Formats: sequence, structure tokens, C-alpha cells
Amino acid sequence: MTYWLIATLSEGKTEPLVQPAAETLFWIGFLPVTSSMIQTWIVMGIMFLIIRLGTLKLSLIPGGLQNAIEAAVEGLEKLTRGLLEPKVADWAFPLVATYFIFIVFSNITDLLPGVGSIGFGEKDLGRHIPLAIKHTSVPLFRPPTSDANMTTAMALIFFIMSSFWAIRYHQGFKGLFTHIFGVKGGFKGWIVIPLTVLFAAVGLMEIISILIRPVALAMRLYGNIYGGETVLHMMTGILWGLPAVPFYFFEFMVAIIQALIFTLLSIVFTGTLCSHFGEEESKEE
Repeated sequence: MTYWLIATLSEGKTEPLVQPAAETLFWIGFLPVTSSMIQTWIVMGIMFLIIRLGTLKLSLIPGGLQNAIEAAVEGLEKLTRGLLEPKVADWAFPLVATYFIFIVFSNITDLLPGVGSIGFGEKDLGRHIPLAIKHTSVPLFRPPTSDANMTTAMALIFFIMSSFWAIRYHQGFKGLFTHIFGVKGGFKGWIVIPLTVLFAAVGLMEIISILIRPVALAMRLYGNIYGGETVLHMMTGILWGLPAVPFYFFEFMVAIIQALIFTLLSIVFTGTLCSHFGEEESKEE
């Protein structure tokens, strides 16, 4: 639905309203500083400020901001522990909780006035307003999650950490190899021979699945936020921006849902690697 709307409204345009890649604002040595990086620093500053204010005067009976922070952390902890084994939850919780909070803040900043609209562009000579431009071609601010570099980096960090947890959980590469390719179910006798071939094929498919997971995480989040940002830009240019009003409520829900999906998928992917499903029966027998 979103992609059909983008294609329809952008028909006849030579370039997209929102560039797929974040625009470079300036350079620090060999490091390019993009609009999404500026927004990332702002989001991080807001998060640190909120956490600092909420934990400045801790109380046994929390209230106000401390209560909100504790409720969010406890809710994420219960979610993680409800899907993972206790020791695996201890490993994964700090990362997945950080991801959820960061993604929510990053996604919501897309709805703030000025994000994506304040920047540089072609001067509008038809308006007698200082610094008026026709269209913002180089915005100063851009949501971090609408930049594929950010979502890819987050997915790669998860991939590295989940692989490390899996090796730690199975006590080495040999245990992980057995978990992926080993025959499960406690079978004995000649039936093990064809089952070995079958489980080897299943293991190869599992390896492909493991390698595709970070790509799915990165592109799912990036595509939804980038698509939503593009739709909002299109709608604000029609009928004084009135059609964009319902989309702001819709994108607010998408911002939270996409953060939850990224977090849940990270937990589930970790759970599939860090488990002994079907192996405990073999050991018991």
C-alpha cells in the first residue's frame, strides 16, 4: 500500500523527494558527517538526558519519570525472559532493550517539525520570504532508522553478538555445529544414516537462514521508516498539508510497532540459536 502510494504520487518526477542515502553535510578528516548522524547524536543526547533526569533522585516508590523508565525496562525484561532461557536472557536483554528504546526514539523524531524539511535547496524566487527554498534537497536532520547504514550496522552488531552467544551457549564451535547439523530425536540404528543426510540438508538451509537474518532485520526497518518519511513529504505538499494529518498518527503507530518487531525478531533469532530443542531427548536416552 505504501509503495503503491509513493509510486503514484511521484509519477513524472525525475528524482525522489527523499533520497535513499543520507546526505553528507560536511567532513571531519576522511569521515563524512551525514544528516542521519546529526540526528543520531541528538537522539542519543535526548536519551541520556531523560535517563539522567529519571535516575537523579532514585526512590523506593518510583514516581514520574523514574516510574516510566522502570516500567519500560521491566516490560522489556519480562518480554525477553518469557522467550529465552534465563542465562541467555541475561546476555541478550541489554542489547535488545537498548535497540528497542533507541529505535522508538529514532522513529518518532521523524514526526517532529523541521526533521527533513529544514536544510538547503534551490532558492524560491517567487516568495518574498528570507531563505525560502522550493524543496529541501539536503536536509540538516534525518531519522537514523531511515538510513540503511544505521539499520545495517545494528543488524550486524546483533549478528555478531548472537553468534557469540550461540558459541558460548553450546560450549564451543563443535557444540554449535552439532546443534545445527546433528541428528535430533535420539534415533539409533540404520535409520541414522539417511537422517544424517536429511539433517545435513536442513542444517545448510539453517545456515542460509542465519545469514539472511541480519539482512531481513536491516531492510525491514529501513524500508518501513524510509517509506513513511517519503509519504509524509508527499502529503505535506498537497492541500496545505491536510492529507498528512492522519498519516502522522499512522506513522506514530508504525514507529512503535517496527521497534517492537525488530526487538522480537532479535529475541526469537537468538532463541533459535541458543536452545537444545530435540537434543535433550538424545542425551537423556
